[in-house]
Amino acid sequence: MKVYVFPGQGSQKPGMGLELYQSSSIAKELFETANDILGFGLSKIMFEGSEEELRQTKVTQPAVFLNAIASFKAKQISDAGAVAGHSLGEFTALVANNTLSFDEGLKLVYKRALAMQKATELADGTMAAILGMEDEQIESICNSIEGVVPANYNCPGQLVISGSRDGIEQAVEKCQEAGARRAIVLPVGGAFHSPLMEPARANLEQAIREANFQKPECPIYQNVTGNAETDAEQIRENLVKQLTSPVRWTQTMKNFVKDGMESHTEVGAKVLTGFIRKLDRTIEANVVV
Repeated sequence: MKVYVFPGQGSQKPGMGLELYQSSSIAKELFETANDILGFGLSKIMFEGSEEELRQTKVTQPAVFLNAIASFKAKQISDAGAVAGHSLGEFTALVANNTLSFDEGLKLVYKRALAMQKATELADGTMAAILGMEDEQIESICNSIEGVVPANYNCPGQLVISGSRDGIEQAVEKCQEAGARRAIVLPVGGAFHSPLMEPARANLEQAIREANFQKPECPIYQNVTGNAETDAEQIRENLVKQLTSPVRWTQTMKNFVKDGMESHTEVGAKVLTGFIRKLDRTIEANVVV
């Protein structure tokens, strides 16, 4: 079976989507619809904007979502055995398997971006990438520092932590002392996937509960559990929890293997492909952009 996966924030780049817009009438229509829904020229920023402009959360998240789902729809992919998305990418995955419509998915992504931006202004938080340590070692260090939690279990040997700026700096120092190959504070705007995102979660929850979730056409592996889900209401509940819970991508990929996913295709970028190769090189790994 084939699993299609969708990247999250951080995969944006200037000029993204332009070739797709020019070559596909399906993609062009989605780009223009997005501009209308959002009330500003997102596509113009994607095609012509600077890295700085693309780095604005209110631009980044809908841009990454739009680029990936337009690529998926333009290729008219119909052989997905399952889908999954890393953080923001989970919303793209939910449109890809028709749990959400494109319009509703984009509106939720934009509300998510605005809510997260507001939450970052309320607390001085950040994140750090820890490489070359066992997850359990990092979890133990997080447990010893108030306000620091595991945020992104990306792949074996790579875990991102999140929390208060002071706490993250302490954790980085402790990880370095414990033998981490690398432990670096990331240039991000806030403590994503941590309790400091509670204001954003509360802000977004009502919109998620009001959205129309349909029965998915194929399972989605969700960030909160790493498990495949097909029940629309359970998918909704997991999505509500996503902003303040860790992204269990390592567990998700292990479940791909356990459940017999023989082919892994990333849509819209080339970020997640590296993670699956670090986990299991026997899985066919492809990219669609």
